[in-house]
Amino acid sequence: MAIITLSTDIGQQDYLVGAIKGQLLMQDATFNIVDITHYLTNTNFPQAAYITANAFKHFPVNTFHIVILNYFDTSVNHLLVAMHNEQYIICPDNGILTMIAGVKPSNIAKIALRGHHTLLSRTAVVAQVIHYITQHGKFAVDTENPIVINEKYPLKAMVGTNWIEGQILFIDQFENVVVNITQQEFEEKRAGRKFNILFTRDDVINSISNNYSDAADGDKLAFFNSAGYLEIAINKGNMAGIFGLQGYHEQMNKIGSVTKNKWFYQSVKVFFVD
Repeated sequence: MAIITLSTDIGQQDYLVGAIKGQLLMQDATFNIVDITHYLTNTNFPQAAYITANAFKHFPVNTFHIVILNYFDTSVNHLLVAMHNEQYIICPDNGILTMIAGVKPSNIAKIALRGHHTLLSRTAVVAQVIHYITQHGKFAVDTENPIVINEKYPLKAMVGTNWIEGQILFIDQFENVVVNITQQEFEEKRAGRKFNILFTRDDVINSISNNYSDAADGDKLAFFNSAGYLEIAINKGNMAGIFGLQGYHEQMNKIGSVTKNKWFYQSVKVFFVD
């Protein structure tokens, strides 16, 4: 019984998610279909990659992960199917594959979409491909002529002699803020030193907590979340809203932006003190 996950930007207000699940079950009624999210932002690839990559790694080997993100941004006439870390990823050829994987997977094939112009006509083809792979145990890869795909890669934290500057990847429903600084990067650069986490021009956190219980109600805290990324929050408060923090967008190349005379910040900087 194959496991199939769905990660999409199409929401759940209409029939589309249900129809896609029906297409899959028409191919094999034993498919086990799992929703990751249907609220990806179609222009925010770093955020989509953070959500999907950190969910996918907790699934059994040979799980099929369908990613529907910005399907119609271009007139590309194919999708991609790739094997990465013993998991199948099926997604558009718009750069999201390498954003999720962090590398270009060695096993990639194209799924032809000629004549399929609507979402459901394309997902019907995906359902057929998954059924074929489950029946035959493989998909065809041209190893002599590796295919060229659209490659984009995750945002990396910038590193200096005594500092790391990361970008805000994700803000959750509680307005806690996730930064693209991993615990490994942080500890390697820290080397046992004290530090200051600066997230606006004047606001600082200088300790790492284990979880929210380490902070009093209303206090700021920093910790490393289940995905291993730096997260800053206010215990029983709204970190992003109170301090004007926003998710980082690729077109922004400065620490702050001004909207209607209010400062917003997309970066968090850690200074290490000898």
